[in-house]
Amino acid sequence: MSMTDREFETNIGLIQQGNQEGLRAIYEEYLPSVYSAVNSILHNEESAKDVTADFFIKLWDIADQYRQGGKHKAWMLTIARNMAVDYLRKYRREQLVDEIPESNPQEPNAQEELICAELTLKQALETLEEEEKQIVNLKIMGELTFKEISRIMKKPLGTVAWKYRVALSKLKRCRYE
Repeated sequence: MSMTDREFETNIGLIQQGNQEGLRAIYEEYLPSVYSAVNSILHNEESAKDVTADFFIKLWDIADQYRQGGKHKAWMLTIARNMAVDYLRKYRREQLVDEIPESNPQEPNAQEELICAELTLKQALETLEEEEKQIVNLKIMGELTFKEISRIMKKPLGTVAWKYRVALSKLKRCRYE
């Protein structure tokens, strides 16, 4: 059985005070869930262990960003998934750069185009306002419903849906610029 929101908030409060017992309790409770979420993206045991360890270090650093009354498990798994995706992108980009043939640097190949597409997506995401980025991340990476996002962000359901549509519209425009 998972920790209740109240128990989680108590432990996050301990972390915010610099008490490692809060992190230990969260670690013991959620290690399997976080590892599973990360490994489902990475499909590599060693990398999943590394990212999972990094997640709990990051949790210590960002404990003050948790909004009380939120769905703590969804919040944590969204962060863990985002870290896994970031790891995957970085690893793939490094791997692709290492594999790019030097035969004719004048001709773009599929690997170079993939790197450009990833960089373009990152630039496109940077055009979004912070709140729009959060909504897009929670919806796409966190696979949450608008209703769940509305509760987490403490925003009206209509506002969340509207900001999501606006963000997607901005991202589509970036494709053609």
